[in-house]
Amino acid sequence: MLEAAGVAIFALTGALVAARKGMDPFGFILLATVTGAGGGTLRDLLLGRTVWWVEAPLGVVICAGVALTAWTIAYLKPGRLDGWSAKRLLIWADAAGLALFAVSGTQKALAADVPMLSAIALGAMTASFGGILRDILAGDRAMVLWSRDFYVTAAAAGAAATALLTHFGFGSLTVMLGGLAAGFGLRAGSILLGWSFPSLPEADGPR
Repeated sequence: MLEAAGVAIFALTGALVAARKGMDPFGFILLATVTGAGGGTLRDLLLGRTVWWVEAPLGVVICAGVALTAWTIAYLKPGRLDGWSAKRLLIWADAAGLALFAVSGTQKALAADVPMLSAIALGAMTASFGGILRDILAGDRAMVLWSRDFYVTAAAAGAAATALLTHFGFGSLTVMLGGLAAGFGLRAGSILLGWSFPSLPEADGPR
């Protein structure tokens, strides 16, 4: 359930980028599916297991459904999905998807009996890889590289909270809410309040 929500929300971010780029329906489906399925695909490959959407294609169906719904809205109401409000929706939907996948990715890694640190790394990868693929395919600067914003850091925080709460024996609801709060809270603080690490001076170029 948690992963399905993450798939749908991340697929929406892919569709919003496709709308901004003026893509056709297949472009919408491609970006939505890559974004929604990318992180989980990387996680499963690293765990040496069958990729989740190969076993259960419902996830791809969700991505395609979100994509075609978004394309229909963009076609019937031009400009509705590519303005300032759509850009804000993209940023916040991406933050929500990141938090959801950080939790679900970590839980699946822990269920595969990998060490805690490895589970945290896999959770962070699950949360961030789909968005990175989306931005690369769309020709945009990846959100993970936006200035000093907490992005992978937020994903890692959500994954770490999930792993630690699980380790200390908290119930599934507490684990889920704690992981979501850590991941989404840190990302939201970065977006709204500019939370970030201190910046390093930019290099002048090769010496």
